[in-house]
Order: sequence, then structure tokens, then C-alpha cells
Amino acid sequence: MLGFATFAALLPELRDLWELSNAEAGMIASAFFAGYVATVSYWTALTDRIDGRRVYLAGCLLATAGAAGFGLAAHGLAGAMLFQVLLGAGVAGTYMPGLRLLSDRTAGPSQSRYIAFYTAFFGIGFALSLVLAGVLAPAYGWRSAFVVSAAGPLCAGWLVLFSIEKTRTEPGPAHSFSLATLFPLASWRKVLASSAAAGYTLGYVAHCVELFGSRSWMVAFLAYAAGLQAAGEAFPWNFAGIAAAVNLLAVPASIAGNEIALRIGRRQWIQIAMLGSGACGIGLAFAGSLHWAFVIALLIVYSMLVMAESATLTAGLVAAAPAELRGAALGLYSLAGFAGGMLGPSLFGAALDLAGGKTSVAAWAWAYAAIGAGCLAAPLVVRLFARVR
Repeated sequence: MLGFATFAALLPELRDLWELSNAEAGMIASAFFAGYVATVSYWTALTDRIDGRRVYLAGCLLATAGAAGFGLAAHGLAGAMLFQVLLGAGVAGTYMPGLRLLSDRTAGPSQSRYIAFYTAFFGIGFALSLVLAGVLAPAYGWRSAFVVSAAGPLCAGWLVLFSIEKTRTEPGPAHSFSLATLFPLASWRKVLASSAAAGYTLGYVAHCVELFGSRSWMVAFLAYAAGLQAAGEAFPWNFAGIAAAVNLLAVPASIAGNEIALRIGRRQWIQIAMLGSGACGIGLAFAGSLHWAFVIALLIVYSMLVMAESATLTAGLVAAAPAELRGAALGLYSLAGFAGGMLGPSLFGAALDLAGGKTSVAAWAWAYAAIGAGCLAAPLVVRLFARVR
């Protein structure tokens, strides 16, 4: 995932360098998720038929091509979007197929904890990506950050291919590419017949809109808040470094949230966490002019609340999906969630432009409200769904 957050770390710089609007900058961030959404169901469905390690390796090679291509050849909106699409398609070949590799090798009550750690390491990968970009771009130029990050997927592919053993049950024969394999509608209908699986999938959509919308604009928000600080009260570290630290500190929230959910119930915990994150995002926007220490503290709280239900949603989906349809269920879950992720960055940028631009406090509040609307509505949706049932 070393290239995952490179553009997010450099968004303010590239937005100004290429003279982009906030909406256009958001489109580049969303292009990653477009590539992810377009291919994730096919990658994940392949794990039902062939060795998941081979699927993972193919995704790594594509991610390498996307990151290296961005650093070497991107010169504006169109090229940047193209390489972000390739990078997203590559990561799609690793995240859910990797989760399938893990879930096939674990069982019982401990499986939920394994999944919680796996999803938490997504946040660690995001943070390391921010750190790498924050270190390399100032010293060697922004292109170096993308090129160096391309080595990460190569290493990951090697590790998975040679350090993970095959399962005892050999996958079935591979089939040729078709719309039926890309969009296994019959299997998806069976998955959605379970109200629990459908609920976790819908919740993941709302979660991803807020998660990836806020992450894509975190460095830009810090740059905005820095401009509001009083004289002599500048942020003590570079913005990418702060964003990386914030995301690392938020990682345990996913694991801890899953533990809380095991005690009080998944549904109740998901509602609490979503309502808290949606409200905290709006509060964060209005806090930009406060002392940098308070801004960073509130940003940490917000990021922890955003992550708090992540593992719980995924573990719930895995538990609710029939074992023979787990690959298709994970594919649909990831497809729907990252479609929300594709919407998040663009929605944030468009709201920022429409409400007054990057210097307006109200505009930042509307932007955070836009990506948090689904989470704020979650408790109401759950109650309405229960009444319909």
C-alpha cells in the first residue's frame, strides 16, 4: 500500500501546480477507487476458483505499474486519473483476495480478531504511504514519491507468493473472463437474501464515503488550519507526517471497537461509532482556527471514531455470509464499499467548492457534513429497517 496515499499527501501541492479546482483534485483521488470498484469483484471471485496467491501477485504487479506510471508520466488531470485507476485496480487485487487468504486459514471465535488485525493494518499501510511521500517529496520532488512507492507492491507479491502455503483444498479450474464472473449477480442475490449481510454491506458504504473522503483531504485540511494559526503558532511538523501519525494512532480503534462490539453487540456499536464520527467531523471543521495542538487532538479523535466500526462491519459480513459464497460476498462488500470510497473524495471537493472554497470555514463544515451524512443517518436507517422487517 505504499502508493495508496501518495496523492493524498501531495494533493495541495499538485492541485496548485496543475491549477486544479478542488472538485478536480477530488476526481483524481476518486479515480483510484474507480479502478478498485471496476475490478474488485472479478479479483475476489477468482479466489473461488484459482490459487489466491496468484491473484494477489497479479494485483501487486498492476499496482506497481500504476504508481511508477504516475511518477514518470503524469502531467495533469487526465494522466493522473489514468494512473490512479491502474493503482486502484492493483490494490483491488490484494486487499479482499488477501482477506480471503486469511479467512480460509482461520476459523472459530478467533477469526473475528484475525480479521480485525488485518483491516487495522490497512490503516498502517495508509500511514506509511503518507510518511514516505512526506519524506521524499520535499527532498527529491513529488515524482520520486510515486516511483519509490512502486517497490512496495513488488515486495508484497513476493512475500505472499513464497511465504504462504496453499490450502489443502485445491481451487477449481479457472474460467474465461465474462460478465458473469465480473458481476456474479446470482451469487450476490443469495448473499443479499440475508438481511444481516445486506445491512453490513450498506453500513460499509456509508463508512467508506466518510473514511476515504476524510483521508484524501486530511493533508489539505491541515494546510488550511495552518493558515488560520496565530503568528508564531505554526504546526511543528510537516502535514503528511502529522496525517501519518494521526492514522497510526487511529489503528487500535478498529481492533478495540471490534472487542467492544463482541460485548455490547455489533449493531449497537456500529450505530454509536457512526453517529460519533459524523458529528465529530463537522466539529473538526469549525475548530481549524484553534491552537494546533487542539486541532491535532480533535483530528485524532475523529479518525479513531471513523475507524471504530471498520473491523466490526467486516467481521459481521464474514460471519453472516454462507461459507460457500464467502468470495462472492466479500467481492460485493468491497465493490459497494469502495464505490462509496470513490464518491467520498469527489463529494468533499465539490462541496468545498460549492460552499465557498478552501478558505471558508463554513465550506469545510459542509464538506465534512457531506461525507458524514450516511453515518449520521445510520441510527435512523437501522430503526426504519427494523420496522420494515
